[in-house]
Amino acid sequence: GQHAVHFSAALPHLIWQTSDRDENLPGIRLWLDAAALANTPPPLLLDVTRDTWPQARYDAIFSANTLHIMGWLEVEAMFAALPAVATAEAKLAIYGPFNYGGEFTSASNAAFDASLKQHAPHMGIRDVAAVDALANGAGFELIDDVAMPANNRCRIWQRRR
Repeated sequence: GQHAVHFSAALPHLIWQTSDRDENLPGIRLWLDAAALANTPPPLLLDVTRDTWPQARYDAIFSANTLHIMGWLEVEAMFAALPAVATAEAKLAIYGPFNYGGEFTSASNAAFDASLKQHAPHMGIRDVAAVDALANGAGFELIDDVAMPANNRCRIWQRRR
């Protein structure tokens, strides 16, 4: 919800359709209700491993701070489902921490990864090569990799025709 409110306020000409697992929808609704923006419809239920994907197609898909929390099978399921919901020229933007060549980009990311794994062994910072392979398999090619604060990245892919 926080990302939707920020981006939809800054880009009022775009519709920002939020989605998440059922247990996270009440918090998203609070953010959207408080902002009362016309371009943020109610959030959709979405569990990447279930048949809850919307029937609509989207010009852009954004996910923030998710890949390191989901298990790898969930990450694979998410990317596998993207072709069915992305338009022919859709962009995909994913924000969060990433490893490069199997290496952490900072000591703080290494510590964060260790804390994630201590919390739940399926969590962890993903390597760009593995994520790029999933994106390529779903028909997307990397077009940008932007450094962000706190050792995060915003990686952007474009769907191939």
